Amino acid sequence: MRSLAVIASALSLIAVATPSIAAPCRDAKGKFVKCPEAAAPKATRCKAANGRFAKCGTPGAKPIK
Repeated sequence: MRSLAVIASALSLIAVATPSIAAPCRDAKGKFVKCPEAAAPKATRCKAANGRFAKCGTPGAKPIK
């Protein structure tokens, strides 16, 4: 009896989770809308040995975190 309850609850979780995959491209009424664009990746900044900002790729420049 318990195993049937566990299986039923697991199947209900799978059924509920499936529609959420398409949720970002739908509005509250379920209509398709334009998906929001992903944010552009941040540019890597580098510092030279003297502590000033420098172009990445110049000798002695290291990326900062």
